Amino acid sequence: MLLLQTISIAIASASVVAGVIYYVFQIAYQTRTRRTDLVWRMSQILYADDYREAILKVLNLDFKDYEDFLKKYGPYLSDTPTMKALAKINILYDSLGGLIRKKLIDPKLVYGVFGPAILGNWEKVKPIIEGYRKASNQPTYFDDFEFLYNELKKEIQRK
Repeated sequence: MLLLQTISIAIASASVVAGVIYYVFQIAYQTRTRRTDLVWRMSQILYADDYREAILKVLNLDFKDYEDFLKKYGPYLSDTPTMKALAKINILYDSLGGLIRKKLIDPKLVYGVFGPAILGNWEKVKPIIEGYRKASNQPTYFDDFEFLYNELKKEIQRK
């Protein structure tokens, strides 16, 4: 009789442990799925027509430095199509960088989806952002975008 109770308790305990382990794996799987889904949805935004147009507009900007940029395109935060395109792209990548910095999404997944666009866009807008940081005394302006770029460069060097 005692042996039967002991076996029953052991089976019940093992069932509880198995259930907890299963639940932990399910939570981990759901977290990965949500993170992947978030990156996927952001990639759909990037490939929408208005974002593609903004990317092309930004990549086709022609300037030597921040001062030259201001002469050709006007004040940085003005309400022009060029500045709207610049803001749209910078905000998207700054948001991605912030999510990576907070470890809310997988950087390798982001780099796989957005890598070349991140590199090209940061290299294009870096003089503008750095110039605006100095002019406005805002040293952290779009720093998550810069973080994203730097982390991507590190990932490329590791390969």
